[in-house]
Amino acid sequence: QVQLVESGGGLVQAGGSLRLSCAASGSIFNTNAVGWYRQAPGKQRDWVATSITSTGSTAYADQVKGRFTISRDNAKNTVYLQMNSLKPEDTAVYYCRAFYTGSSYWGQGTQVTVSS
Repeated sequence: QVQLVESGGGLVQAGGSLRLSCAASGSIFNTNAVGWYRQAPGKQRDWVATSITSTGSTAYADQVKGRFTISRDNAKNTVYLQMNSLKPEDTAVYYCRAFYTGSSYWGQGTQVTVSS
């Protein structure tokens, strides 16, 4: 069982930045991929970004491309999401997810609120 703990959320003005962290209890080096998702009130949970472990490649949803950056520190078993040029529509609970062969794990989420 892997536990993921997100942190770094908060209230920020539009145009500002936040960096989210996701600390894993197990090695993220053994994952197939790690990702970030978000869920706004009354909406479904949407994919935001993914980092593929074997290749180091990344992918982003169109809504965040060019503004958000996913990165990882394997030595610290931590995944980051740098969020720049934040918009009110980025307001959501942000979750990290770790993909292993045959299973995946979610964190509990961290709230990000962007004021206009």
